[in-house]
Amino acid sequence: MSEETPTTDTPVAAAVEAPKPVAAGRARGTRRVRNGEVVSKSGDKSLVVRAERRRIHPVYGKVVREFKKFHVHDEKNAAKVGDLVEIAECRPMSKMKCWRLVAVTGAKA
Repeated sequence: MSEETPTTDTPVAAAVEAPKPVAAGRARGTRRVRNGEVVSKSGDKSLVVRAERRRIHPVYGKVVREFKKFHVHDEKNAAKVGDLVEIAECRPMSKMKCWRLVAVTGAKA
């Protein structure tokens, strides 16, 4: 009786091999970016930003302004209430915060 050692040429052994790691230089997907106004400083390193979206009403043809609030992570506490800011989508920082502050585009008037 001869003992056979498993080789990597068999289909079973090939299926068990570990997947190859993703290249380090691979680009991430595009992240959503919004512009808005800081309406609340809800805590340390946290903001609430109101972003405006304009769309045309499907029946009446009027331009309708829609607003949505985003909870934003501000690492440097750079923004103040009333500032115009640019935010980008990121990994979840907490239950409600999944956006981060990119830049303060306009100071409070």
